[in-house]
Amino acid sequence: KEIAKVNVPEVYPQVLALPITLRPLFPTFYKAVTITHPPVIKAIRELLAHGQPYIGAFLFKDSESDADVITSLDQVHPVGVFAQITSTFEPPEKPKAFGKDGKEEAPEPKALTVVLYPHRRIRIDELVTSTQSGESVPIAKVVEEVQRDQMDEGEVSSFERDIPSVDAVREELGTPPAEPVEEEDNTPKKPLSQIGFLHSLLPDVSLTNVSNFQVEPYKKDSQMIRALMAELISSFKDLAQLAPIFRDQIASFTMAHSTTNVFDDPERLADFAAAVSTGEASDLQNLLESTSIEDRLQKALTILKKELINAQLQQKISKDVESKIQKRQREYYLIEQLKGIKRELGMESDGKDKLVEKFKEKAEKLAMPEGTRKVFDEELSKLVGLEQVSSEFAVTRNYLDWLTAVPWGVHSPENFNIPHARQVLDDDHYGLKDVKDRILEFLAVGKLRGSVQGKIICLSGPPGVGKTSIGKSIARALGRQFYRFSVGGLNDVAEIKGHRRTYIGAMPGKAVQALKKVQVENPLILIDEIDKIGAGRMNGGDPQGAILEMLDPEQNGSFLDHYLDVPIDLSRVLFVCTANVLHTIPRPLLDRLEVIELSGYVAAEKKAIAERFLGPQAKEQSGLKDVDVDISPEAVDTIIRWYARESGVRNLKKLIEKVYRKAAFKIVPDTVHIRITPDNLRDYVGAPYFQTDRIWSSPPPPGVSHGLAASGEGQGTVLPIEVSSMPGKGNLQLTGKLGEVIRESAQLAVSWVKSNAFALGITKSDADTILTDRDIHLHMPEGAIGKDGPSAGTALVVALVSLLTKTKVDWDIALTGEISLLGQVLRVGGLKEKTLAAHRTGIKKLIVPLGCRAEIEENVPDSVKEGIEFVYVDSVRQVLHEVFKGEEIAER
Repeated sequence: KEIAKVNVPEVYPQVLALPITLRPLFPTFYKAVTITHPPVIKAIRELLAHGQPYIGAFLFKDSESDADVITSLDQVHPVGVFAQITSTFEPPEKPKAFGKDGKEEAPEPKALTVVLYPHRRIRIDELVTSTQSGESVPIAKVVEEVQRDQMDEGEVSSFERDIPSVDAVREELGTPPAEPVEEEDNTPKKPLSQIGFLHSLLPDVSLTNVSNFQVEPYKKDSQMIRALMAELISSFKDLAQLAPIFRDQIASFTMAHSTTNVFDDPERLADFAAAVSTGEASDLQNLLESTSIEDRLQKALTILKKELINAQLQQKISKDVESKIQKRQREYYLIEQLKGIKRELGMESDGKDKLVEKFKEKAEKLAMPEGTRKVFDEELSKLVGLEQVSSEFAVTRNYLDWLTAVPWGVHSPENFNIPHARQVLDDDHYGLKDVKDRILEFLAVGKLRGSVQGKIICLSGPPGVGKTSIGKSIARALGRQFYRFSVGGLNDVAEIKGHRRTYIGAMPGKAVQALKKVQVENPLILIDEIDKIGAGRMNGGDPQGAILEMLDPEQNGSFLDHYLDVPIDLSRVLFVCTANVLHTIPRPLLDRLEVIELSGYVAAEKKAIAERFLGPQAKEQSGLKDVDVDISPEAVDTIIRWYARESGVRNLKKLIEKVYRKAAFKIVPDTVHIRITPDNLRDYVGAPYFQTDRIWSSPPPPGVSHGLAASGEGQGTVLPIEVSSMPGKGNLQLTGKLGEVIRESAQLAVSWVKSNAFALGITKSDADTILTDRDIHLHMPEGAIGKDGPSAGTALVVALVSLLTKTKVDWDIALTGEISLLGQVLRVGGLKEKTLAAHRTGIKKLIVPLGCRAEIEENVPDSVKEGIEFVYVDSVRQVLHEVFKGEEIAER
């Protein structure tokens, strides 16, 4: 009930210690601290209730620590601040939360935010662990001291009747009157505690005995102190100019201490510098603990200089960024001004108007069909009404770009000069007479008709025979533009038909891209690797079906691309496709193709190609054009026979390039004359890949015959067949990685031999059986290479008959031909490749089906047939008669 002014006690021996984190507190600078420990919250409330709103704040040594109680003096720094609690407030309560199971979750612990105002520095003397560390001071004594401070000696209280006397207060508070003071002895007493009411909360709160922090005496007008203060004030001015936040803090601090000149007090000035800075906690704590004012000012100046350097760096970065932005804004502003000036002077129209004019000019030069012209006008009108920044504007503009990029009505003149075409084909390719004749016939028909529309050529053959280069030669012979794209592995129908316009990054298909590239409606488009086109995936569509429309002469006159969505005439385009094999091409697609087969080159053709084309090209590419380096014709023959037996010339080209590279390596150190012959060829290309032409180096025993095989890559080979018998149960064992068809041929051969055993002299009577107690094992060497097909039928029969009659087969004889169950010899394919293999291995007699006679006479060069006797047969009996001529079995 007594109104009195509260004075901060100068001596406060025992305080509630509150640990803080991150940075220490400095006198006269407010700080808000959040407390979550319930006993500490209770202690704060008790302090406020008892009129003792004072605590001690000390900084944790470990920056990671977070607690409200000090359990050991080693946890905190010994020097802190004596602070007054100016206000407290609690955060609003959160609504109840319930978990997934419907149960109420435990509420979060309550927190109390306390605003502290530090008054002075204090030092921890000891940590109070029991109630014996100090004595309580009666509240009446505090009231009496306060009243004594407020009332002068001559004052009376009669004019304020409502203010009770000290005795009345004592009676109301139940405090007995103080006993007369006796003379005290000289023994020291324990410090009195104004917060004895908190002892009951130990050890859940931290109480400490403290003493005031003493500062060394100093002279304010010392030259060093004044110089340091002046530098601090100068740094404050610089900071205030660089960082607005510091300017605001300086203004608020000056207003808060308006009664005194802050900048004349070195202690407050040092504390202010530390309080407003963002320095390290250790540096700030060192400043707080400093007893020398001069040292404190120096530390404060160091901290402030660091802030100044940081602020200068931030300002530099900010200016750099602003200058870049201002430069771009200035450029944009000037560009817009320039556009406006040009527009006013009529020097330049708006960007969109200019774009529309460009599209109109391009369209006027093109002979667009009526339907396409209508679509163009609609899209152009749509473009005029769109804003340039809209996404639809970009889509429409791209569409019009593509629509006007197609060469509507533009054609290149046709050249049907047959001698010119023949000259071009001969210049680019050696040999391939039948292929060239087919192409020239094709051009002759086009000359008579006036165009070559309606034909889709497909060049089929093994790798390296020149299919792609022949396509280029056809384009050069006709004088047409050339465009090539490969569909090998293609799985997306959009590559053929284009994407829908609604997709981001949509593009037309390959046909439209080709027309844009060549800028004529009648180019030659080469579709490479059509036999390897993908079957399509779930989301990619079926490219095999999509390419049908493009390659069908009846449909491609109005080809519809998904992107342009207008009919495009592809009937004037000459499509040329290439493929290695035909059986992988879908039947509906193959039906639309005019197939021209390219077989492999014979040795003489390879040699001519190497001497005319491959050799000079490789020599020039190796930098040896004017150098005396030569490959002898004999060395080329050796490479072709023992290193490069494939049907094409791609591997031959690699080997010749390798020879010239090795020669270049030898020439670089010293200038020499190099001639490559069969004797030194191994030094350039290594050991031969093929060591021999035949497995048997001498006439084989009974049970061995020689068949002929041709691979899908256009390579032929002589295939030995070995048959052996052993005691058993009449089983037939087949080895050599044989396919299903060749296994059936072996069973047919065994069945035919069994049914004709008596006629062959194997049994003594027609009723006798053979191979009931013996097993037959048939093997074809080079077991790692798969073999299949019916063409080994005659060779299988000969090998079985040779084994069972114990008659040797002449090793200069080779056979090919399919057999039937009753002994007919049927036609097979690959005769050119097979004949090449027989010629290379030195076979002198070939027994082939009668149905293959026309193919051999037409397709096999005379140089290959030279030295080989061809025997044409149509039954197995004729085969045996020719093979075993002069033997007893032949007579039977």
